[in-house]
Amino acid sequence: MPEDIQMLDRARDETKSWVFDFVIGHNLCPFARKPFESDQIRFICSDAQEDSDLLHALADEFELLLSDSSIETTLLIVPNALKTFTEYWDFIELAEALLESLELGGTFQIATFHPQYQFEGTEQDSPENRTNRSPYPTLHLLRESSLDQAIANHPDATSIPENNIKRMRALAD
Repeated sequence: MPEDIQMLDRARDETKSWVFDFVIGHNLCPFARKPFESDQIRFICSDAQEDSDLLHALADEFELLLSDSSIETTLLIVPNALKTFTEYWDFIELAEALLESLELGGTFQIATFHPQYQFEGTEQDSPENRTNRSPYPTLHLLRESSLDQAIANHPDATSIPENNIKRMRALAD
């Protein structure tokens, strides 16, 4: 197996383990377990190194999600690009513009994860940043209708972010 394919497979496997062990294991997203256990999460690595190639991969994933309702959500993993958080955040602006240009705002949204994730107004080493730190730069493509339904069925969805911050602070102690 060529080295680049092995690296992509490793990135996919590490991200899948991170979702199971960290995200589900710490209940950071109470909506993740069911699609994970039902194998409805698509974990796909892009070998893109340029923004234009990554935008094409993103458009392809939106098209796939539109045509295949058995896929609940996609994690588009980008191990070869967007190395710094600034590069990543700049790309998110392009990704959001693509979402709107495809007239898919309200159908999908993009959740953001990066190894150096830093919420505005926090220090780099603040525990709350860990809630969005993934092994590799990752774009999480969510179906808005599924998210709306999950939030409506959750007893207290508004408390999720604060509870996650508390969990991360407890882990840091």
